[in-house]
Amino acid sequence: MFSDAQILTRLVLCLILSGLIGLERQVHRRSAGLRTHILVSLGSCLIMLTSLYVFDIYKNQANIDPARIAAGVITGIGFLGAGTIIREPSGVKGLTTAASLWVVAGVGLAIGCGFYRAGIYTTVLALAALVFLRYMEQVILGKKEKGR
Repeated sequence: MFSDAQILTRLVLCLILSGLIGLERQVHRRSAGLRTHILVSLGSCLIMLTSLYVFDIYKNQANIDPARIAAGVITGIGFLGAGTIIREPSGVKGLTTAASLWVVAGVGLAIGCGFYRAGIYTTVLALAALVFLRYMEQVILGKKEKGR
């Protein structure tokens, strides 16, 4: 089904794309940074590749839906993201990091099934939201990060 080159291309692309988002989180000293984002995306990619592989093996023997395993990934990532959310007297922290983990899981699933353009576009848009909107919050709303 997949050649080694196709598998490695998908995994390396996940590493690069999720690493860009994770690096932004790491630079801002968030609980889930570079390594966490890369591992979530690589794991999602592997799960999608496995889903497609299993589907290919059993497509003539049983009615199998490769999207079912991907749906489980999205649910499971919710639990991981919940671990990054902290309630403090001043408010809630970690929501953006939790959301970025959810996004890199989606990027991993997209790249894993070969939907490269969507994974790349999503990475670019997520980075734009993280970087540009942070800047806009600081400029327009006068919001500054605590401890900086």
